[in-house]
Amino acid sequence: MSYILKHKSLTVSYEPTSSSLTASVEGASMAWSWANDPFLVLSDGISLPFFQANCESTTHDTGVSVGVRATYSGFCDKDGNTYPYTVKTEVSLSLTTGMLKIEACVLGDGKGEISALAYPPRMKFEAPAGHGYTVLPRMQGTILPAGHGYKFNDGIVFERDAYIPVYGQVWDNCGYTAIIDTPFDARYSMVGEEIQPYFAPSLGVMGYSRAVLYDFFIGGDFNTMAKTYRNYLTERGELVTLREKIERNPKINYLLGCPIVHSGIAVHIHPASHFYDPDHPENNDSFFSFAATGELLRKLKENGADKAYLHLDGWGNHGYDNLHPEPFPVHEAAGGAAGMKALQETCTELGYFFGIHDQYRDYYYDAPSFDLDNAIVDMSGNHPYHDYWNGGPHSFLCAKLAVDYVRRNYDEFKRLDIQLDGSYLDVFSVVELDECFHPLHTMSRRECAEARAHCLHLLTDRGIIPSSEETIGCMVNAIALCHHAPFYTTDWEDRENAQNIGIPIPFFNLVYHDCIVIPWYGIHQKGAWGIAGTDRGFYWALLTGGTIYYDVDASAEDIAYGKVALELHKQVALCELTSHEILEKTTHRRSTFSDGTVVELDFEEEWFEIRYPNGKTVKGN
Repeated sequence: MSYILKHKSLTVSYEPTSSSLTASVEGASMAWSWANDPFLVLSDGISLPFFQANCESTTHDTGVSVGVRATYSGFCDKDGNTYPYTVKTEVSLSLTTGMLKIEACVLGDGKGEISALAYPPRMKFEAPAGHGYTVLPRMQGTILPAGHGYKFNDGIVFERDAYIPVYGQVWDNCGYTAIIDTPFDARYSMVGEEIQPYFAPSLGVMGYSRAVLYDFFIGGDFNTMAKTYRNYLTERGELVTLREKIERNPKINYLLGCPIVHSGIAVHIHPASHFYDPDHPENNDSFFSFAATGELLRKLKENGADKAYLHLDGWGNHGYDNLHPEPFPVHEAAGGAAGMKALQETCTELGYFFGIHDQYRDYYYDAPSFDLDNAIVDMSGNHPYHDYWNGGPHSFLCAKLAVDYVRRNYDEFKRLDIQLDGSYLDVFSVVELDECFHPLHTMSRRECAEARAHCLHLLTDRGIIPSSEETIGCMVNAIALCHHAPFYTTDWEDRENAQNIGIPIPFFNLVYHDCIVIPWYGIHQKGAWGIAGTDRGFYWALLTGGTIYYDVDASAEDIAYGKVALELHKQVALCELTSHEILEKTTHRRSTFSDGTVVELDFEEEWFEIRYPNGKTVKGN
């Protein structure tokens, strides 16, 4: 049976038995239609399409929405084998927001039986070159022009594949924004140029209803998509701005117009580590003292760095990425706890902030109280094993247990009278969310996000600026500063030759600019981690209103040049990035902030212009 759902200029035609849906907006040059049949994927790879199931449907009107509920049962595979699953779906059109909600709940599955629900179907996208594009939230964000030809592995939501659970497409004068309303177990795949959202089970079963929201528009672009998602977050109270974070932790205010300075103390590479160098053992152990680091900071101050936030790596017993979550005692050869305290006092004397690197996911076998019973357990009863990083063999600490380690370690800093201004809990805001099947600390992906946030909020509660690696959306409210949030490029190692995958856009910043401080690498050089070899990170700092990194031994000339970006960041850090424009060519960009500040520049011609609302203009190259 066919159904028509209508609200204002949007009309949705839906036929559940054949899983066909078309959404058209009055005045649009085309309509959006489902391209495929939805399906379940079993753990052995067998696909169960909806069209082979029995379908019963009925209308469901609530007074605030009009919709159709359809139930699919009697699933069978290509060999005629039947399966006891039922999928209840609803396609509904809100009469208040005009959004289309596509929802499904799988019933009857046992643990480990189903690996994915591919629903809703992907939107058909056949725009010819020059007539449309796809927006993906891969890292900061990318545009894929119609006819692009890129191939992607499946993407995980709340990981580098998708910092935020929103994507969209534009075809001539119309487009749509898709918001994954249940993002914690969400994934997506690219089938040609079409985006297939799908959902993984939670703790082995599908368990709960999964939903995607669609907003259809005419005449918009990627800015429209970002602002639709920002409004979605704001309405739910899920957009926490820097102003609000500063109110809770006033130290965060120091970050406005502040450069980030990275420095390291000690390196110890375990023989089982990927980085171990058996031919040059001297490369496996080294340190740079706390006192010597303090002298570098004094020189930085003399060279004109009025303020700085120090991010200190490798301060623990065995140095960087070792022994976590028990890095104490402080590295003795580098000066021990007394040396670390003296460095902190040097920072205070210079007017700098003192922050550290810390880690509560990688769970090292040689940590003094290591107990495999505290590690994550997968559905098969096994523990993850890794030995890539400096510290060698490790599993993953269950995030539900991490907060007590954080409490213990920061009590130890207090006992040592080392006063921390900030702390970076590594990987919490970039690696995929974990599940744990241990019966005494069972944890879903959503609970993992909550536990990681708990650790970061504990820092805030102690007056410490919380930071982490990148910027997955579910962690933004818990951090004030991140390590970086750059773009998806072709090569992470050969940075000079790395190329942009698609056209980079500050999609994430259009949502969250005034919620988090994001620093960018580089003053004059091109290329960096996540920045193409053709691009300058400094220019991206200007376009996104972000701060920058200073090398610990930065020259007076670089420090003076960098102040252009720092002045801009101080002006706009608390402002929304209201729009970002690609002008007559992809290298020519313009960003506008909510206070009226405008930044325009060209990566290829290498010039920039900043126009402040008070009439001041800054030009440079």
